[in-house]
Amino acid sequence: MGITDRLVADIGGTNARFAMLDERGNPLSPTTLACDDHANLPAALEHYLTTQNINRLNHVAMAVATPITGDQVTLTNRPNWSFSQQQLKGSLKLSSLNVLNDYSALALSLPHLSKDDVQVVGPKIEPAIGAIGLIGPGTGLGVSGLVPVFNANGELIQHGTLEGEGGHVTLGVVTDRERAIYKVLERKYGHVSAERVLSGPGMAELYLVLRQLDGVEAAPLKPAEISERALQHNDAACLETLNIFCALLGSCAGNLALTIGAAGGVYIGGGITPKLGQFFIDSAFRERFEAKGRMRAILEKMPTFVITAPFPALIGCAKTL
Repeated sequence: MGITDRLVADIGGTNARFAMLDERGNPLSPTTLACDDHANLPAALEHYLTTQNINRLNHVAMAVATPITGDQVTLTNRPNWSFSQQQLKGSLKLSSLNVLNDYSALALSLPHLSKDDVQVVGPKIEPAIGAIGLIGPGTGLGVSGLVPVFNANGELIQHGTLEGEGGHVTLGVVTDRERAIYKVLERKYGHVSAERVLSGPGMAELYLVLRQLDGVEAAPLKPAEISERALQHNDAACLETLNIFCALLGSCAGNLALTIGAAGGVYIGGGITPKLGQFFIDSAFRERFEAKGRMRAILEKMPTFVITAPFPALIGCAKTL
């Protein structure tokens, strides 16, 4: 299968991923570059094209971790990588440049993921035809979804993406411990969004807040260190951090499911949950997902999945070319 002149990219706050498409529209051998290693997006793109010996580029679809509101694209967690769509298209001499929100791209991939690309969380339920929810903690908290579009005969013909900033909804807390966490964060930030806790930086802060509530001075830990200490060393503080993180994510995912009527299920993306494996499956996520009082019976019928495919946003980008 030959390579084409079409490129897909997924630009996050930490990593940038690039791949060329084959003749069937599938990403070929995706490459991941650390954003810290490159001054800006054009520099990273040039590095990729040079190292891959790519000298023919005509169409590009690019997912970026920020809302798309106009020609100027300002990355929320990587401002020095901001760019003008028109200037980038002109400098690369492209026939087309599609720039979309990263979670819109991830949402577009969902109908094309196989059973091997996801991990079931909770009961094995066959998804119904309907809206599909998407949420994922990473550098930030991404939220999106798909809404079914039917023809006049009632047949499903495509899905439309939902684009918003659902990661910045107010964090919903349930237990006394969570309410205490919320109060600490409220004094610090005023508005406590879900992303303040349900993200990599949020997990790190959650750990410090819990240590503060216990009257213990603690050095900051990276999210990966918290997960490792919890999973490998049974560190009590890190275990509590991870347990609360999963529970709050379940509550937030359940809110999303009820809001859009996610009969097609809710998928969890991002770089954190796939690495938790069985811990996440055994966590309070699913119980908190369903714990919506009179609406429990509805949520019990909605499947939940962790996306384990390595480059799903590239698959979604490819569907726009």
